[in-house]
Amino acid sequence: MAGLLPVDEALARILGGARRGDTEMVPLDEAGGRVLAADLRATRQQPPFAASAMDGYAVRAADVTEVPVTLKLIGQSAAGHGFAGVVGAGEAVRILTGAPLPQGTDTVVIQENTVRKGDSVEIAETAPHGKNVRRAGLDFDEGDLLLNAGRLLDPAALALAAAANHPTVPLVRRPRVAILATGDELVKPGGSYRPDQIISSNSYGLAEIVRNSGALPVDLGIAEDRLEALSEALDRAISAEADMLVTLGGASVGDHDLVQPALAARGMELDFWKIALRPGKPLMFGRLNGMQILGLPGNPVSSLICAHIFLKPLIRAVLGLPHAPNLRTAVLGSDMGTNDLRQDYVRARVAMDADGTLIATPFAVQDSSMLKFMADADGLIIRKPHAAASKAGSTCTVLMLR
Repeated sequence: MAGLLPVDEALARILGGARRGDTEMVPLDEAGGRVLAADLRATRQQPPFAASAMDGYAVRAADVTEVPVTLKLIGQSAAGHGFAGVVGAGEAVRILTGAPLPQGTDTVVIQENTVRKGDSVEIAETAPHGKNVRRAGLDFDEGDLLLNAGRLLDPAALALAAAANHPTVPLVRRPRVAILATGDELVKPGGSYRPDQIISSNSYGLAEIVRNSGALPVDLGIAEDRLEALSEALDRAISAEADMLVTLGGASVGDHDLVQPALAARGMELDFWKIALRPGKPLMFGRLNGMQILGLPGNPVSSLICAHIFLKPLIRAVLGLPHAPNLRTAVLGSDMGTNDLRQDYVRARVAMDADGTLIATPFAVQDSSMLKFMADADGLIIRKPHAAASKAGSTCTVLMLR
């Protein structure tokens, strides 16, 4: 296995050529979870007027310096229905939360400190200038920088963009990721199959990883182990304007592994093939006319693990987001033996004990064809090449899956 590319170097080479996608304007109600492509500034002031923070009475602070005092009621100010007149000395206006502060007033006395008496109100507590008033522009002023480029539009960010009067926002275009399963042995779920065939499963998990990473999956189906079939599938990826092509299986050098030859015949520039990783040694990466091509192993677990390690960061890079793997420190729940020259990603259950410590317990069987343990795994214990044997209770690093 000499000459295998280390995992970190493989990832660096994959990310090295990634460029942020184009900008597109998207309606705000369709922008949730997307990435902002440009800084967003306020187009208006918020609130646009001085507003009451409480239900009560809008008054002049000068009229309530000595209490109790009785003021004449001359109207009401409600949200969306402000008082149109001017409040003079000895006068007050009934005001509700969020309503504009009437001209001439500068203070709100909360209703609990008042007694209504027909067309007048008795004020029982003093209220200094500006009490219970939200000044105009308290939240933000026109032109203020509200959200930086690269921000994921979460609920609070969406609400802020709406408050700043942005019906559309500039977003990074979501990359289109074409997914191609390969192999004569594969059939789709629910179809008829021969005794020597298996159900194609990888593409379903890969599509969900693509969606969760902020990209758009494009299912190219299953290609037979023929150069013509693989070339036709590549045509479909090009027609779909895919930014990335992810192939599943067929990237090794066996008699029926034709993915590399098919792509090379179309002009793919191969960057690397085979890395020091378990599971996932036969991983391929190249480029074809601006399309990034990631050839993942055919074994279901290997393909999913490689997608977490390489495909998710690549999608994030194209979206303009930093590489941020969800790594946690845990302690081993059982002993682990020595590791060889490949970096190992070991499926494990991860649970928190009563003290808040994460316990990562590897599954006894790590065969890369076994999806059940992958579905049960909370994380992957990362073991460096040539790692020494580790006892239960020792510290480890876990790439969390959920």
